[in-house]
Amino acid sequence: MVRIIAIVGMPGSGKSVVASYLKNHGFPIIRFGDIIIQEVEKRALPITPNNEQIIREELRTKHGMDVCAQKALPFIKEKMLDHQLVIIDGLYSFSEYKTLKKEFNDELLVLAIFTPKAIRYERLTLRQERPLTIVEAQRRDFLEIERIEKGGPIAMADFTIINDGSQYQLHRKLEEILATLLPEVVAVSR
Repeated sequence: MVRIIAIVGMPGSGKSVVASYLKNHGFPIIRFGDIIIQEVEKRALPITPNNEQIIREELRTKHGMDVCAQKALPFIKEKMLDHQLVIIDGLYSFSEYKTLKKEFNDELLVLAIFTPKAIRYERLTLRQERPLTIVEAQRRDFLEIERIEKGGPIAMADFTIINDGSQYQLHRKLEEILATLLPEVVAVSR
C-alpha cells in the first residue's frame, strides 16, 4: 500500500503547487530543499539560488548524492506513525530515489510533474520567491541534470502529470490520480 508520494520534476514544473495543495488537504510535507536551506542558514549565508546550489553540491560531494534522503528518513518514518500518507516535495537525485525505494519499496510512489520548458522558464521568471532569468533557468536545468542526477527519478516515476495549463487543471489531474490510487486516503482527507 502506498504510504509516501515523492513529487519530482524540473524547476518551475509545479512541484510546490502540488505539495501545497496536498498540505492544504491535511497531508504532511517533507521538503528535501529545507535540508539545504537549513544548512545555508546555519552558515549565515543569504538564501539565494546560488548559495543553495553551492551547499547542495557540497553536501552531496561530502556525504553522497542521497544525503537529503538519508537526513530525511527519520522525519519520514516519524510522520508515517501518525499519517496514512506522507508527501516528499522535491526528491532530486537518482541516489535519493534508490535510498527511498530500498527503505520503503512498494510504500513509495513517485509522481512526476512535467511542464514544457518554455512554460517552466516563464513561470520561473514570474515567481515571487527566488525568481530566475531565462538564462539562469537554463543553467539550473543543466546543472541539476548533470550534477544532481535529476533525470533518474523523473524517468522512474510511477505516474506523470502534464502541467501545461492552469492550477485548477493541475489540481483536477492530481485528484484523479489520488482517487484512483488511494481512494481510502483521499476520503479521509476530505
